[in-house]
Formats: sequence, C-alpha cells, structure tokens
Amino acid sequence: MTMRRTLSGFLAAGLLAGAAALMSTAPADAAPTGTGDLPFGSATTVGLHNTYDPAAFPFLAQGLDTGTGMIELDLWPNIVTKEWKVSHSNPLGNGNNCTAATTPAQLYSGGTNKNLENCLDDVRVWLAAHPAAGPLVIKLELKPGFSANLGMGPDQLDTLIAQHLGSAVLRPADLLAKPGGGSYASLDAAVRAGNWPSRSALAGKVLLYAIPGTVELDNPFDTLHTDVEYGRHLRDLAAAGRIGQAQVFPSVLGAAAGDPRGRYTGTDASIRPWFVVFDGDASTYVNGIDTAWYDAAHYLLVMTDSHKVAPEISGTDPTADQARARAEQLAKAHASIVSSDWRKLPTVQSLVLPRG
Repeated sequence: MTMRRTLSGFLAAGLLAGAAALMSTAPADAAPTGTGDLPFGSATTVGLHNTYDPAAFPFLAQGLDTGTGMIELDLWPNIVTKEWKVSHSNPLGNGNNCTAATTPAQLYSGGTNKNLENCLDDVRVWLAAHPAAGPLVIKLELKPGFSANLGMGPDQLDTLIAQHLGSAVLRPADLLAKPGGGSYASLDAAVRAGNWPSRSALAGKVLLYAIPGTVELDNPFDTLHTDVEYGRHLRDLAAAGRIGQAQVFPSVLGAAAGDPRGRYTGTDASIRPWFVVFDGDASTYVNGIDTAWYDAAHYLLVMTDSHKVAPEISGTDPTADQARARAEQLAKAHASIVSSDWRKLPTVQSLVLPRG
C-alpha cells in the first residue's frame, strides 16, 4: 500500500493531528521501573517483524511509537544505482513506509517508498524526539546477500549507516572497549566478560545486526552468505586496527543445539569469536535447546515467530494478556528479543523484562 500525494489539505491536516496525538500518547519514553539498570544483555524486550511494510504501519515512525525494542528492514543492494532498496520482494525498487524526514512532524507525512538511508534518517529523527527511548535493535535481512565485488558490500553498508545514524550506533568497537582502558580481543571475550552497557546508558542508541536473506539462502550459486561475509569483515578490520569502521553485528541464523558457531569451519573458524547475536525460531529454541547457555554468556538471542510456541496464539491480533504471557514465557526461556507481528499492542511492544 502506497500513500498517495493527492490527499486534500483537510485530510493532510487530520493526518498530522493524528500523528501528533500518537506521538504524545506513545509509551516509547516510559521505561519500566528498575529496568534501566539492567545490562543490555540481561533484559528481554519485544520486537516487530517487517516493520517497514506499509501494511504494518503507514509510516515507520508509527512502529517506533509502539515503544518496540526491535524493528526489521529487508535490504536489496541495487548494483546499478548503488542504492540499498528496502522491500519485501522487489529487488529493483522500494516498497516501504519510510519518508525523507528531517523533522519529527515529517515522520508522519510526505511520500514513502524510500531508500535505506531515508529509513535510517527516520530512526535518527525519531530518536532525537524521544531521547529517553531505546536502546533500539534494527534487524537487517540482506535478501540476496551482499554484492561486494560490484560495490555493494560490507564497507559500503558501514559507510551509509555511519553517515545517517552517526554516534547513535552502538558499534562492535564500542562493545570491545574496556571501561578502564584497553580493548577486548573479540566480541565474544567482551560479552562473556559482561561488557554490555546498561539500558539507561544506551538510551537513544541503536544496535544493528544482519542475517542472511531468504533469496540468498535459496540461491545454489551463492556460496558466501551474509553471516560469513560480515564475520570475515569484522575479523579483518580488527586485524588491521580499523574495527571502528564496522557498524553492524553479524548473527548466526537458525536455532540449533550446542554452539551453532561450529558451522564455521576451516579458515572461517577464526570468525567464530565475532558472533554474539543469534537469531532463530522460538519453537525450536524452547523444545530441547539449552537456551540458558546463551544467557550465561550474555549473548543476544532473538526468538522469531514467537506466537507459534505451544499453545499457539494469533500472530497478529492476540489479546494483550496472551501476548504479554508469551513474552514473559520466552523471557524465562532466556530470549533477548521476542519477535512478533503484534502491531496493535504498544503495552506489550514496550515491555522490558528481566531475562531468565
């Protein structure tokens, strides 16, 4: 669904008034008592799947207004125009609810279907208007993967993110920095040492992580997936003393028993310590996988399709009690983020619970 620019002045005024009311009543700035002192890796929040979809929200900012702990953007690198498109299934164009906002009011008006940089601008403008909100996780699905050999690789993605989010990004280098000076050797070492800042210290901050995309995974000719490519990128930047350039955390996709980083073998075994984010199906995680292992190491564990955990509840319109009970259930099962399509439940999206 695309917002048409033929709205009358009356309707446009009504839209802006409604947006202002939504901004004033949103729970985004209301942090539950005591949760701000929790280290980022010791809390459970709720996230929104495919937040960019116009069918989910007319404007991306309305998804942020729910107080959610995570939004998701699907990316398509356009190797001809050198633009990062945001869409579910259009590899050449945009299909999203991002605007070209430079002020908070513009978050709820104007044309949509913008490139990634505009989506990031929307996030930056929204966070500036809600300084107590966050930390916000942005999940990036690289639908067909990177095209580094054609100028659309990790370096280019890092540059774009840095240009449009700037100091709002919690970078891998920030997590590596020891409080008393010096640096941990890897993200794994930093996280196991409990180096996550408190949630209150991360107010207004964004953590981005990337997963391989569905098109990439189904492509038999693609032998270098997003997780490996960005993992190598981090490893090599660290070895070259340039880790500060990295803006994204790679993630291991797919729930699996044991340490799923064991899939990285041979020369890629050296990228294992650069993975501290894990993303997979909630039902698989809670049925026989030792999720306490992730919690004990302070790894981030994103549980997707959380509504399908038995007993299954609605994926889009559960009651607030049902959704909250599911979030509490998965918090006890050591999830860091409970991913859902519960778009109409801001009281659930804004939950911050102790993990475990």
